[in-house]
Amino acid sequence: MESTATGIAYLDGYRLRRGLTAGILSVIADQERLNRINVFPVPDGDTGTNLAMTMHSVLAALSRHDDRHAGRTLEMVADAALDGARGNSGAIIAQFFLGLGDACGALRLITPETFVDAVQRGSEYARDALSEPREGTILSVLSTFAGALRDIRDPASDFVPLLEQGLGRARQALADTTNQLEVLRKAGVVDAGAQGFVDFLQGVTDYVQAGSLREQADIPDEIAGEIYGGEAIAMAEDQQRFCTECIVSAEDIDRRRLREELSALGSSLVLAGTARKTRIHLHVDDPEALFRIARRYGEVSGQKADDMRLQQRAARGQRPAVAVVMDSAGDIAEDDLEGLGIFIVPIPIHFGNKGYLDKVTMTPEQFYGELQTNPHHPKTSQPPPGDFRRLYQFLGSHHQGVVSVHVSGKVSGTVQAAQSAAARSRDSGPVVVIDSRNASLGQGMIALYAAEMAEAGSDLDEIATRVEDVLARTRTYGLLSDLRYAVRGGRVPRHKKLIADLFRLNPVLTNFPDGRIAGCGFIFGRRHATEKFARFILDRTDATRQYRVGVGHARNPEAAEKLLAMLKEGLPSVDSHYVTEVGTALGAHGGPGTLVVGLQERTPVGAPSP
Repeated sequence: MESTATGIAYLDGYRLRRGLTAGILSVIADQERLNRINVFPVPDGDTGTNLAMTMHSVLAALSRHDDRHAGRTLEMVADAALDGARGNSGAIIAQFFLGLGDACGALRLITPETFVDAVQRGSEYARDALSEPREGTILSVLSTFAGALRDIRDPASDFVPLLEQGLGRARQALADTTNQLEVLRKAGVVDAGAQGFVDFLQGVTDYVQAGSLREQADIPDEIAGEIYGGEAIAMAEDQQRFCTECIVSAEDIDRRRLREELSALGSSLVLAGTARKTRIHLHVDDPEALFRIARRYGEVSGQKADDMRLQQRAARGQRPAVAVVMDSAGDIAEDDLEGLGIFIVPIPIHFGNKGYLDKVTMTPEQFYGELQTNPHHPKTSQPPPGDFRRLYQFLGSHHQGVVSVHVSGKVSGTVQAAQSAAARSRDSGPVVVIDSRNASLGQGMIALYAAEMAEAGSDLDEIATRVEDVLARTRTYGLLSDLRYAVRGGRVPRHKKLIADLFRLNPVLTNFPDGRIAGCGFIFGRRHATEKFARFILDRTDATRQYRVGVGHARNPEAAEKLLAMLKEGLPSVDSHYVTEVGTALGAHGGPGTLVVGLQERTPVGAPSP
């Protein structure tokens, strides 16, 4: 797309690719500011991250695309944006690209005249995607940009003045958003999604004017307003908790009926895509209710549910310099999880062809009910690196660093996925990924210790060093009362179950220093198994040391309370304790009735380890 004396009279696939890349880099460069000015529709501070992730999906597709046909290039861009869209603004941008692709799909070359028509269609597609369109948002800037292109008398000969004048009008529309929505006026900012679209236009226009692709675009500050020059905006009490998304694929999706069903569930509904592939974005309290409806319309993929309350706390509240992340294989008391603001990345669970997000769309109670009745044994997989990367980029905008604690790499690829994401998120802030060499309650205790250090004001290096020391001082024991689930899952051969049943053996699992989670002994006899399990643990624990003790159970709260009482009696130096439900890490192998104990030698925060 080289600028010449006669201007730019057409766009082919190669010129489009270079121009779009310039616009995308401009958005990615501005993601931290977009996060900081994000107050609408929810002040959760993630618009920049969501737009950057959406644009990264398009950028990856463009890097693999080599087609001079302009229409096919735009169709590819629309598909990539739809697959990778994140958040409200990302879904709207994807719908805008879809309109461009539908308008230009058959065109080998795009002229200024056909471009004007395509932008108009893209603007209409974006507005139609929302159940409740609001002015003062990205929609207003899209409409203004499309109208500005139509108003130019002679767009037929040159893209340069067309884009320059369109950008000027879009900038003014962006500045106007501050007074169009009361929440923006109070905060003294423009709409973050609208700013992201203007960033995109700025990057494209800069490239057209300069004729060369720069690594970072020059982004004008004068129209954005300073970050929170006005009042801080809090999340409303009645605001839904989860920003939920998924993709539905089918031969012919009834989008009208799907919209009607989803509208009653929550707010900020966006349906982007086509009758064959639709991306859903909705704010809800119960993500599984959305996914349940979506499954009736086709195959569901790309499930995501972000906790906006935690995001809002990170973006607006008093927060420690270091954020702590954990995957859902770790078990931790709900009060500690909420009180210390630990971020959870859910592990995908599949029962047959139905997918769930651990502890988000499927609670432990629901998991064990399904485990007992479903003919399909559950299969778990590590979260995709993109889930970690999106969270790391968001937290990098609001914290000085991130500590990410994960289930043992000996039993899951989750820590590798986190490391891959951390390596690709370096520009947004340092991330230390820790292999807990543990699971369940032990993993949760390690994350809990890291969060306590962060709360006390420790820096990233100190937390990482001290947590590595605490790993060796944290043990997990799990009593499996029934091996049928371990056999179904392929973890235990059937003949070993027969032997255990014959001799009434209850295996005990533990974590080993190298990260293995394996058997360490047996409880003989099924009667008084809880008491025997307590003695088993006490025999292997130094009663002169101080411990944090956690007891977890799978549908067995009475036994858990009894077990905790016996451990407290045998360990007089217990300084903190709790009882909680356990999730899939050990519960999937032991089923209902499983008991888990976590023990961590207590090291006061701020004091060196003994």
